[in-house]
Amino acid sequence: MTKNCFLLTSFVLLAAGLCAQTESNNIIVRQDPRLDHLVNKQIEINEVNTRDSRRFVPGFRILAVSSNDRNKVIEAKSAIYRKFPELSSYMMYQSPFFRLKVGNFRDRLDAEEYLSGIQELFPGNKAYVVPDRIEVRPEINQK
Repeated sequence: MTKNCFLLTSFVLLAAGLCAQTESNNIIVRQDPRLDHLVNKQIEINEVNTRDSRRFVPGFRILAVSSNDRNKVIEAKSAIYRKFPELSSYMMYQSPFFRLKVGNFRDRLDAEEYLSGIQELFPGNKAYVVPDRIEVRPEINQK
């Protein structure tokens, strides 16, 4: 009996809901024009706050020199800068070696275009392309 009562009650409520939905009520929403200004301001704030998280992406660099002589690596950095001023250089120390990586390349093919020129500068060293997290500048890419 309770099962039938439950089914009957559910049926009545469902029918009442369907009847209520068939009535057409028009709703007019009037938006304050200042809301558009607030939304645009929030978009600008989000852009500035998330810029740093988009600054480093997976890519490639060229490992130009690896040596335990710091002066040799600094001289190599100067030579690369003279020949390729458009490439950024990154010197780091990983005991016991100083390593010089150059470039911020998104594709391996872009890095390999510079690789032969760097190998000519340092014929005794074996320079090669390595995967790395590269720095991108979103403010430059925006137009």
